Amino acid sequence: MTRNLPPASARRPKRGAHASQRPDLPPARTVFRPALLALAVAVATAGAPLPAAAAGDGAAASDDAAPELDAITIYALPLGSDSAYTPASFDLLEGQELFERSDATLGTTLEGLPGVHADTFGGGSSRPVIRGQAAPRVSVLSDGATLFDASAVSPDHAVTTDPLLAHRIEVLRGPSTLLYGGGAIGGVVNILDDKIPASMPEDGVDGVDGVAVLRGNTVADERAGALGVTARAGERLALRLEGSLRDAEDYEVNGFTVPTIEGTFAESRTGTLGASWIDERGYIGIAITDRTDEYGLPGHSHVFEGCMADGTTLDCGESGHDHDHDHGGHAAPYVDLDDQRIDVRGEYRDPLPGIERVRVRWSRGDYQHTENEAGVVGTTFRHKGYEARVELEHAPLAGWRGVFGAQYSDAQFNTLGLEAFMPRTDTRIVGLFAVERYRISERWRAEIGARIERQELDTSDDPRDRPAFDDFASSASAGLIWQVRPAYQLALTLSRAQRLPNAQEVYARGVHLATNTYECGLIGGAFTCGGAKGGVDPETSHNVGINFRKTRGDLTFDAGAFYNRIDDYVYARTLDQLEEFRLIRYTQDDAAFLGGEFELSYRWNALLSTTLFGDLVRGRLTGSDEDLPRIPADRLGVRADARWRAFDASAEVYRIRDQRNFAAFESETPGHTMLNASLTYHLDPARRYSVFLRGSNLLGEEVWNHTSFLARTVPEPGRNVVAGVRVQF
Repeated sequence: MTRNLPPASARRPKRGAHASQRPDLPPARTVFRPALLALAVAVATAGAPLPAAAAGDGAAASDDAAPELDAITIYALPLGSDSAYTPASFDLLEGQELFERSDATLGTTLEGLPGVHADTFGGGSSRPVIRGQAAPRVSVLSDGATLFDASAVSPDHAVTTDPLLAHRIEVLRGPSTLLYGGGAIGGVVNILDDKIPASMPEDGVDGVDGVAVLRGNTVADERAGALGVTARAGERLALRLEGSLRDAEDYEVNGFTVPTIEGTFAESRTGTLGASWIDERGYIGIAITDRTDEYGLPGHSHVFEGCMADGTTLDCGESGHDHDHDHGGHAAPYVDLDDQRIDVRGEYRDPLPGIERVRVRWSRGDYQHTENEAGVVGTTFRHKGYEARVELEHAPLAGWRGVFGAQYSDAQFNTLGLEAFMPRTDTRIVGLFAVERYRISERWRAEIGARIERQELDTSDDPRDRPAFDDFASSASAGLIWQVRPAYQLALTLSRAQRLPNAQEVYARGVHLATNTYECGLIGGAFTCGGAKGGVDPETSHNVGINFRKTRGDLTFDAGAFYNRIDDYVYARTLDQLEEFRLIRYTQDDAAFLGGEFELSYRWNALLSTTLFGDLVRGRLTGSDEDLPRIPADRLGVRADARWRAFDASAEVYRIRDQRNFAAFESETPGHTMLNASLTYHLDPARRYSVFLRGSNLLGEEVWNHTSFLARTVPEPGRNVVAGVRVQF
């Protein structure tokens, strides 16, 4: 590995300003939640050090004597940010903890982090849902660069990244997300890997280091593995070779027995070759990646393929009859995906007077997938494009330190075939951004950010003659941190952010069988779906968030709340439904999101710590007071972490409540209780060789995910045991 892994103690996901347990204990996660904010603050205040005049020796020693871990650097933040000096709220997975949590998809890997759920679609695809927002309001990045896949178009399209090849995943919220676009009001997921070495191997043997992992599970008979090796090829040149593979069958839903869910199988292959030129002031490198996937589409049906929109109702004619299909060797329709990607990354220190660091990213993607049934390609999705990005970190200026830069992307998206519900669209985006930080005093720090961008949607090749779309968006944010007393922080963030609708939201018109919908865009389907053809306005969100954190001592916590008011919010409104097939029209209306997360941990002794955690979010239209679709249900749970000699163990139980706040044409989703446990054994004192067992859904609950398009038709996996081994060399 080219970046050093965290100490073995830092195994729990980190959140807030610091991970703050003793070095011999897993550091606690922290979370927010408005309904429990008062409880968290009250408990924290009860455990806070008293003023010096009143506190006894024991009270003062509890927090001040407890050591903190080293400052945490978040690479998605500017200035190589030490997280203690930013108001941003974040989660961090890395090292052994990331390996143990890694799942087939990004969404299921991150699910369970505070405020993070998964928009699942079988075994091959899931996207992260953060504070009730999914793609395109959650940006998924590869070390700061855009992924040119189709995951923002539909939940059945995979996010083209393999968590097994990541060494760190950052989930970021707050003012600094403006670096990556004003539309990321839900957050930014930044996936860091080693495909382009940023430093020479240091810990390996004979100039070579790396990591190898193997994993398998019972619920889908999964077999997965990954290998990454970085080697010196001279004094300045480092080479990287890495790859991963996964094979999983249809998953089971009731423990270790049938039934299985048809169409939930998944296979993937990824290979990368990278190289970097590295010296004492920086590096420049390139990587070429090829990925192939084949995974099923549960719930996909051609029963309604002849349906049309007749105003605000469905007209299905004779298409509502069952059809028999030969699936060409597969028991269900499936996606055949091929993705080639080139990345260039570089960083150089002190390039010019007044500039301390310049960081460049350039990427080009060529993505294609076909949806196949009866041995025939039904629809082809293509996404090709490139992105260039430069960030410059300036020297302190009148007390301000910051980053400014520019970003340009040009991408073409097209659908061909029976379900071509979108025209060929060329999307060009140019953006300028800046984030600045100022130390007001020893206790007060401020951060501000701004971004302006222009987006053009060109449909010149569209036979339906849908008009081009061209508009500007501007965003600004501010954050303030108050160090209330040692180990206590209060952070306030305010932002006004604009997002321009994407090509699907503007131009969709036609049947999309993977999600069992007939889709109508803001422009593309206005007449078809009984709407008046009019203008398209930018989404404008006004966000406020507050966090209260305690980062040191036996008791640690992070609790907070947020409120987002969004004008001209774009959402898929259901107009009509026939069985499970829906007519949806992308609609703009004013909406509001209220919610938060909390996590409170207590270290009982050198062996044991416990954590209480939870999150909730409410999303409603402010005009009609209707609930928005696919909003995650409330979650509340408790976890215990223990360490004894070479063993690490954890167990958690949490309750997902019934989702009784649902949109029109949705229905109540039953809640469930999830019991998970894990046990890890480290084979050497340095903890470079580890084996682990993890059990999930150990109660064998039948789980229905309200955030999924398949919430009423496809349940989540049942009882599962995962076994794995990790070797770092």
